[in-house]
Amino acid sequence: MSIVLPSQSSMLSPSFTFGVATASFQIEGGVDHRLPCIWDTFCQQPNTIADNSNGDVACDFYNRWQEDLELIDSLEVDAYRLSISWPRVIDINGELNPLGVDFYLQILDRLKKKNIKAFVTLYHWDLPQHLEDDGGWLNRNTAYLFRDYVDKISHAFGDRVYSYATLNEPFCSAYLGYELGVHAPGIIGKEFGKKAIHHLLLGHGLAMQALTKNSPDSQNGIVLNFTPCYPHSDSKADRDAANLADQHFNHWYIKPLIDGQYPDLINQIPMQHRPDILPGDLEIISADNDYLGVNYYTRAIYRHDDVTQFEQVLPENVPLTDMGWEIYPDAFTHLLTSLDREYQLPPLYITENGAAMPDSIVDGKIDDNDRLEYFQQHLLAVDNAINQGVNIIGYFAWSLMDNFEWALGYQKRFGLVYVDYNSQVRTIKRSGHAFAEFIKQRKK
Repeated sequence: MSIVLPSQSSMLSPSFTFGVATASFQIEGGVDHRLPCIWDTFCQQPNTIADNSNGDVACDFYNRWQEDLELIDSLEVDAYRLSISWPRVIDINGELNPLGVDFYLQILDRLKKKNIKAFVTLYHWDLPQHLEDDGGWLNRNTAYLFRDYVDKISHAFGDRVYSYATLNEPFCSAYLGYELGVHAPGIIGKEFGKKAIHHLLLGHGLAMQALTKNSPDSQNGIVLNFTPCYPHSDSKADRDAANLADQHFNHWYIKPLIDGQYPDLINQIPMQHRPDILPGDLEIISADNDYLGVNYYTRAIYRHDDVTQFEQVLPENVPLTDMGWEIYPDAFTHLLTSLDREYQLPPLYITENGAAMPDSIVDGKIDDNDRLEYFQQHLLAVDNAINQGVNIIGYFAWSLMDNFEWALGYQKRFGLVYVDYNSQVRTIKRSGHAFAEFIKQRKK
């Protein structure tokens, strides 16, 4: 089995970027060489991580980055999307930590030498714990401290970075972290989620000002995750329920960025649940982005519920990933085309797309044909959206390697590369070989 796209696909153009992605806390380890972050604290609490693990070692990328960059190079990719650990590069006094900065400078220089574009995410959920102790993203001042961090680190990186993303999936940071409490910092309450997201988006806007000043030649933007919302039936009640969920979980995050306002839904939620929006905030938040990153994995189905107004329904008798997520590539095309119709979008990168599957090694090989098929179907879904006029300029597979999957610990594997966490041996899976061969053939 291999990855094949139509011969006329614009994704086969040399200008289209293919890459792999990771996040600092999920792979780095090296915990003794940085300040504590909210995920360190969260992992220490009982009943937070499914396998009671943590990110102290993870994939030991901190010590193995040189061999891992060779691995990335072997996959023939054009780009590598990595995130910077805020508590690794900024010390307790808010100044740059030279040891942490040098760690990333070495990586960026090596990538440049290999002609691999560096796509740098500045916040992938690992907030320094001392900032959380002062209120975290519920404290407006954190947005300004984020700007200061971005200002310092982007100045230090100079011209080494091809593209910056301010935030990765602020939905997860705000909703999962400050409302449901299933992610760090584990705060629970409907009154917190939308306050946190406003400060995250304000931080994005402020950070964009710093990036425009320090790195005007890089592509600067933000990465959002989307889960398209479908009705359980064609009844008006279910369609309204799906639309309401869509406003809460998707449009609440993109509309202020593009249109400079939150959805009309803001007028329907209790005052104590609304964010504190100060004059000028939305102008800062809605500054132009060079691109928008889109992360997609699955869709969600909703029906009306008299108490909560909408209730998610788990699909039956459909193909699922090891996360229990429905494999539904048509929703990917629909998402991209519907966003393109509704908003004046900048160019899009698919910054994450992939599948956790129950991998097993047999005779030293991982024949993950289910993951390979997932990539095949979803690349075709992206190609379909491009053919309908959506300006998509790159695609990143999630993930380069198996890693710490947040609240699920090391139980789920998303990687193109298998990691034996005991020996730290890496083994490229069949999907990884196919992805590399596809890119290699495209370059010919």
